[in-house]
Amino acid sequence: MKATEVERFGSHVVKGPAADDCWIWTGAIADDGYGRFWTKDGDDQKVYRPQRFAYQLDTGKALPSSVLLPHSCDVPICVHTVRDAAESYLSEDTNKTNMLDRAQKNRHANRWSAWQFNGLAREEGAQRSRDLRDVILTHGWDPERMSAALAGVEETHPRLF
Repeated sequence: MKATEVERFGSHVVKGPAADDCWIWTGAIADDGYGRFWTKDGDDQKVYRPQRFAYQLDTGKALPSSVLLPHSCDVPICVHTVRDAAESYLSEDTNKTNMLDRAQKNRHANRWSAWQFNGLAREEGAQRSRDLRDVILTHGWDPERMSAALAGVEETHPRLF
């Protein structure tokens, strides 16, 4: 991997001020709400999800497509990964355990889902990721504005958290 790719990748990551904050991807975001990062190898271009690129940078392991990297924070554009698995927000997982985690955290739409953001339409989830990115690019690390973006409400809307 070229050093310039690592530098370019790093230029799109904003780390929160606390050690346990998310590291937010501020580059391209696709229609699924997850980021995209392109690399070039000669004439070939490869696209990565930024969390996979970050994980591979940190661990040195190339991940097969069958290995998922769920976020413990549930923020699709978070790339917080460190070698110590206890501190990393991303961990290697299977589809089965990822679906169990989704059910346990009530992140899917069904008749028992209570939170307003469960079962979001794909477009709305993508828009929330873009809104979060835009808040950080415009205002820096601002927890109030970030919370509003993640909740999908106006900044002035009263929130309990």
